[in-house]
Amino acid sequence: MRQYIKNIVEINDNRTSKIFAIFIQCLILLSIITFSIETIPNLKPETKSILYAIEVFCVVVFTIEYLLRIYVADSKPRFIFSFFGIIDFLAILPFYLSFGVDLRSLRALRFLRLFRILKLVRYNRAMIHFTTAIKSAKEEILLFLFITLILIYFSSVGIYYFENEAQPENFSSVFDSLWWAIVTLTTVGYGDVYPITVGGKVFTFFILLIGLGIVAIPTGIISSALTKSVDKKDA
Repeated sequence: MRQYIKNIVEINDNRTSKIFAIFIQCLILLSIITFSIETIPNLKPETKSILYAIEVFCVVVFTIEYLLRIYVADSKPRFIFSFFGIIDFLAILPFYLSFGVDLRSLRALRFLRLFRILKLVRYNRAMIHFTTAIKSAKEEILLFLFITLILIYFSSVGIYYFENEAQPENFSSVFDSLWWAIVTLTTVGYGDVYPITVGGKVFTFFILLIGLGIVAIPTGIISSALTKSVDKKDA
């Protein structure tokens, strides 16, 4: 029985497993749609009742799926604390936490329901390739993030010294300069905070050039790892 259930709930080539996967994916999408509809103001009580009934049905199915996955797991603690195990748990947690909770706090709990969309990763082959690529390139990505944090701090300190006297209200400290450093290095440039001194403008020019590389580097790392993942799968 355990092996039979495992062949269903885990991704396999058999017909029953594919039907189960499609069913769960449809429920995830249905849950996300109902979550979005719930945010519409002035909904009729009948509509709210229907949405709640759909939510209950989805949570019951997700709970059964979660318990079945624990049951068929070779190592139960390993599954529970795995990426997918945590996502499956977070997908049902807000519903059960909402019982007996002050309604004013429900908005924060409802936000956690967005984790359900991550459940689609398990069933989507393209997303599986993407997560595999992220895992294979995790050391490069962590190194890149570490360097990025150093550059953000360096940029904050640099612009602080250039602009503090000219704009003490915007660059009053290194911490206040962090916002400028982040939006500049990511090349977003909201324009709410910008340098007005010559030194600050020259400094910003070089930071923008570095920012272009910051945007391009992770793209290259992930695309290279993704290509290797796809090639390995096709081999």
